[in-house]
Amino acid sequence: MNTKILMAVLFIGTASIIAAKPAIEHHVLNHTATTAPTTNSTLTTAALTAAQQATIEIVFVLDTTGSMGGLINAAKEKIWSIASSMASAKPAPRIKIGLVAFRDKGDTYVTKTIDLSDDLDSIYAHLIDFRADGGGDTPESVNQALDDAVNKVSWSESDNTYKVVFLIGDAPPQMHYKDDTPYTTTLAVAAQKGIIINTIQCGQDPETRQQWQRIARLNQGQFFQVAAQGDGVAISTPFDDDIAALSKSLDDTRLFYGSRQQRSDSAQKKIAADKLHQSTSAQSRARRAVFNLSASGKKNLLGEKELVEAITTGKASLETLDTDQLPEPIAALPASKRKEAVNHIAAKRTAITGKLQQLTQKRDHYIKDTLKNKPAATKSLDDQIYNTLRAQAKKHWGETTFEPTAHY
Repeated sequence: MNTKILMAVLFIGTASIIAAKPAIEHHVLNHTATTAPTTNSTLTTAALTAAQQATIEIVFVLDTTGSMGGLINAAKEKIWSIASSMASAKPAPRIKIGLVAFRDKGDTYVTKTIDLSDDLDSIYAHLIDFRADGGGDTPESVNQALDDAVNKVSWSESDNTYKVVFLIGDAPPQMHYKDDTPYTTTLAVAAQKGIIINTIQCGQDPETRQQWQRIARLNQGQFFQVAAQGDGVAISTPFDDDIAALSKSLDDTRLFYGSRQQRSDSAQKKIAADKLHQSTSAQSRARRAVFNLSASGKKNLLGEKELVEAITTGKASLETLDTDQLPEPIAALPASKRKEAVNHIAAKRTAITGKLQQLTQKRDHYIKDTLKNKPAATKSLDDQIYNTLRAQAKKHWGETTFEPTAHY
């Protein structure tokens, strides 16, 4: 194949998320006290790395009724900041996120459950589809939402996994549906599984506050309150547009290989990434880029079967892979030209990554300077979530260290 055809193929290849009985409450309190995760102060950083990568599993249980529009928009903007904040831990944890959206009976849906995944692009693609609608009355189907979060999500059984739910809403639970599992029962199961339930009240409703505080108390979780808009700290920087564009170019260097099913799964990952590039703000995409540059974010960027990474690190060999396992741009080349093509893309990726690292450092300095002139962000949704995660994860792992402030 001549040079023009080779370059054409390379071009094609690279351009392309209240009425419970006192006896039940007593049982939950006692059960939680004896089965909640305990601090393992003897677990060192080296032991964590050698035995198994520390994992954080977070499920956001989110009220998506009409009154929650501001909070949902805040979550869409800041979920990458939350992920980047957790990625700053040392040693770097594996981060998996799941979603449970809920409304109430009579609405378009009662719950929608998106299972835990470290493919945060796909989780985010679900999150950006969430719209505030329905409701109009209180209470909401909190019982079913919590039951789905605890019992329909694929939680890890590893002791080295910090498992946490954030219940976010502005209305109390409906306690009179006969086919519901009361949240007190669900919390007892959560305690057995080592899942901590934290609650975030959106707004000021006193009954919601009472119930949210009780749910958190029964499971040794934290309760906090945010304004209807999430109190988000939204900072735009002069570097966001360039970072977002480079992040898209970095995505375009990915070439997925493997069986037909594996390549099909990877194609869905690419569709999710393309969706967020097309429909989210430059600020959100810049935050995603920051996360993807971290050790924890590498899995989100590259997935399970990325050819350039596999070849350059020796995880796979072009000589041993069948042609039908290769991505189309590489499979179309003569065998003698394939390594050259992969090396070309690897060099392009290295150059893009270097530029991104420089720009994200400038972005970080800009944000730090901006925050010096702003009030403390301790009431923002993302900051309170991070502070809760940091304290609970550190208690769970002992020796793991976290940055003192959240990413924005």
